[in-house]
Order: sequence, then structure tokens, then C-alpha cells
Amino acid sequence: MSEEFSGYKGEALKAIKKAEAEIGDIIRITNNSEAYEGILIPRSEYGDERHIILKLKSGYNIGVRITSSTKIEKIGKGAKPTFKPPPLVKQIAELPKVAIISTGGTIASRVDYRTGAVRPALTASDLYSVVPELATIAQIDAQILFSLFSENITPKHWTQIAEFVAKQITDDVEGVVIAHGTDTLGYTAAALSFALQNLPVPVILVGSQRSADRPSSDAATNLIGAVTAAAKAPFAEVALAMHETPSDTAIAIHRGTKVRKCHTSRRDTFKSINTTPIARIQDQKITMLTEDYKKRDSKRKLALKPAFDEKVALIKFYPGMNPTIINWHIENGYKGIILEGTGLGHVSKYCFDAIKNAVNSNIIVAMTSQCIWGRINMNVYDSGRDLLALGVIPLEDILPETATVKLMWIFGQTNDIAEVKKLLKTNIASEFSQRTFSEET
Repeated sequence: MSEEFSGYKGEALKAIKKAEAEIGDIIRITNNSEAYEGILIPRSEYGDERHIILKLKSGYNIGVRITSSTKIEKIGKGAKPTFKPPPLVKQIAELPKVAIISTGGTIASRVDYRTGAVRPALTASDLYSVVPELATIAQIDAQILFSLFSENITPKHWTQIAEFVAKQITDDVEGVVIAHGTDTLGYTAAALSFALQNLPVPVILVGSQRSADRPSSDAATNLIGAVTAAAKAPFAEVALAMHETPSDTAIAIHRGTKVRKCHTSRRDTFKSINTTPIARIQDQKITMLTEDYKKRDSKRKLALKPAFDEKVALIKFYPGMNPTIINWHIENGYKGIILEGTGLGHVSKYCFDAIKNAVNSNIIVAMTSQCIWGRINMNVYDSGRDLLALGVIPLEDILPETATVKLMWIFGQTNDIAEVKKLLKTNIASEFSQRTFSEET
């Protein structure tokens, strides 16, 4: 299909041709007494044949259904929708140096007008150029490492990110920001928390729920908060910077091992679980919310431990779960299984034989909870005590995702079962909370 009619077919294409309009033209569509004006933009090639897509002056896109009474007028010749970033602003030599590493995701994305979907398109330099406020916070060294949606990021990518971050730190930056898709951002944050130990400066992951060309985008605000934390925060840990509330008033800084994405689309999707956020950033001012953090120290030497072993499974228990799922992992050479059990740490008794088989096969089996808040206690009920007797390791209040990443990381360091068990129970990157909160924080 020719580019000037990209994505259109059937009745919609006939109507566009009759009006002698092309992609990028300004058109008016009238349906009975209702009229809509906007830029004709390409649409998904997988859509139906009876809708035309307009970009309104507000920046939002709408679809208008074509009927027998629809009238289309071309009222202006427009350019095809494109994005041209403004030129880079001058950097201030006296400001701290911050490296921005782009891995892709919505924060580095724009609308793909071929399909109507969002695609990774911006480079890390684009991120800087479209947020000129960053020039007043830090000197930015922006680089692109990947251009991937986060569901495509694997433990192998965690290793590459950790190594790349370590290189930036050896180049004497005051902090590092990693732009990343939100869907698996919590996994990567946990992975880097274990892989980058004894950090001298902050490493801040950041994403956005809405792409930069949307009026409600959170990309710029989140990025400003992340760079502020990287440049000025007093802590030296892996953390995640995102909206604290749906409004643009504040950015919450969450510890990398204690954060979870809790909503599919809200801008305040990330929450600290069983703990408080480390800090809040408002008007580029940092307020620490805890005294329990590792302090920034430029003289501290980073310990890079970036290896991960993917032979670890996260298995969610559910009523009627077939225990042969566990046996499959045994037969396929898995080294560890994280169970996401119910409540205080339980699974059905019909799974016990498979779990016993795994433990007897020298596979690490550990328990977490499907509940978001609270911690497991496998001593309360018989089923929990029976699981402990089988050799299942209780993991307190660690998030199932963090537990899975941690066990992958442990097996990347050692295959000695006694050492694996010891490290799994050791609080390495604040993945265990010292106390249980009675309610959501």
C-alpha cells in the first residue's frame, strides 16, 4: 500500500481518495451535525475498513466511523507527522556529571504511525534534548545501550546493563540514570541491586507510563526526578524514580529490591512494598524518608558481580495446579524454584511429593507469598510446617520477583548448595524488611 494512504483500506480509503486528501493533510469530517477537524494520520494496518484517524489540536487521536452520510473536506495541506528534537542546550561545567543510559521502553518511545502503536524510537540524546531542564541539574552524557521493550529484556541484558553502568562509574560520574520500560522495570532494578554492590554513587532506573508525544506524558517529570536523584541524592543504592501520585507534584524514589508495578496505566503505578520509599523529590528538592540507606561516597570501590543463571523458575500456586509443572523443571535441569504460595506461605498437599522430589534432587525450593503486603510465617499452620520439614526455605517478606532474580544471581556466583542457601537467607540489598508494616505504605 502506498505511503500516502498507510493503513487505510475499504470504505475509509475510498472516502479519503474522494476528498483528494493524503496523510498529514488537515481535514474536516462531518457526520450529521457533528464535525471534527484534525490531521489525517496513518492507522493500524490491522484495523477495520470504516474508521479514519485524526490527530486533534489537543494532541489526542480519535477514530471517526465512516457512514453513507459522512462528508470529508480537505481544508489544509499539512506535513506528515514527524518528530524533530530541538538542539542540545549548552551544558554547565560546574554541575555534576550524570550518565543517562537508554534501554528503550515507553520513556524512549513515540507513536508508530504505521500501526498506531508505540515503538522505541528516541535515542538517549533525544531524552536530554526534549527536557532542557536537565541542563540546570547536571552535565548529561547520554548513550543508548538497547532499544527494547522491557518484556524483551532477559537476564543476559541485566549483565550487559550492569557492566555498562560499572564503566560509567569508573569514568567518574556523580550518578547513573537508566531509562527502561516499566513492565519489567522492577526485575531489572532488583537485578542491578545484586549485581552492583558497594556502589559509590546512585543508580536510578526510570520509566514512563505514557509516551513523550502524549499531553499527559510522565516521561519528562520522571526523568527530571531521576537525574536530580542521580546528581544530588545522599544515598548510593540502586533505586527507581516514578510518580508518587497521579499528579505531577512529586517523584518517589523506591529501593530497587522492594518495588512493584501495581497498575497497568496509572502514572503512580510503582509502590514500595513492606517499606517506605527512600526519598521524595519535589521541585527538584530531595527529602529523605528514611535514615536507613547507604551513603554516597565517591571513594568507595564498586564490586561488580553481573552473572545470572536463568535456570531458576517462579511458579505461582493456584487451586488445581498440576504438580507435574514442578517435575518438568526438575527434568529440565533447573537449579532453583521460587514458589509463590498463598497467604503465610502455603501450597496444596497434592504438590508435596513433587516438592520433595525437587529437594531430593538438590534443587533449591523457596517460598514467597502471593499477598502484596506482609510476610510469610510457615510455622502457623500444619501445611506450612510440613513444607519446612520437606526442606522448603521461607523467604520472609521478599517479593516473588525479587526472590527469583536473587536466586538467579546467586547461582551466577556459586553452585555450592550450602552457600546458595546461606546467600538466599542473607539480606544483601535490603530485600528483606526488618519489620512488618501493619498496612499498605
